[in-house]
Amino acid sequence: MISIITGALIISLLHAVIPNHWLPVIAIGRKEHWSIQEVTKVTLICALAHGVSTILIGVLLGVLGAKLDDRVTHFTNIIAPVILISIGLIFIYRHHRHKHFHVDSELKRKKSKKAIITALTIAMFLSPCMEIEAYFLLAGTQAGWLVVLIALMYLVITTTGMMLLVRYAYKGLLKLNWHSIEHNAGIITGVTLVATGIISFFIQ
Repeated sequence: MISIITGALIISLLHAVIPNHWLPVIAIGRKEHWSIQEVTKVTLICALAHGVSTILIGVLLGVLGAKLDDRVTHFTNIIAPVILISIGLIFIYRHHRHKHFHVDSELKRKKSKKAIITALTIAMFLSPCMEIEAYFLLAGTQAGWLVVLIALMYLVITTTGMMLLVRYAYKGLLKLNWHSIEHNAGIITGVTLVATGIISFFIQ
């Protein structure tokens, strides 16, 4: 359980930092001359939409994990860790291609504030964090409360992280190499997944 919680925590923190989850809000906010309060509220709405869709899928996977653990021999000991390692290797292999939401030119051209917020919210809802879903599956094989813990941890960390980063970045106080962070996020995610899978083989 410790390895699952630790892995999910790392992914949640990393996910909050990935710039294309909140950088589009800053870009549009500056273009539309929104205040820091408005940008923060929009970020909160988008983060919650993103978190809810991720958790909905996660809970379903958690239930699936619990059922498989009851019916499939050695699911917890072998199959679940193999799934984690496999997904991790895929992220490492494809770390240079980040598939999350990017703001397109059509969204940038929208004039209505309500239309912009609606489009951002829908886009974020339809791009759940697939990196953490494997942890929901593995948590389901352990205990129901662990699935709930990961869901709450992910929602709180991602939402809070995005809001804080937006506020500081919008004020120009946060100057980092976002391209480098985004580029290396896949490697860190992949290594975390693989490490969790390997640990799960030995710690049951």
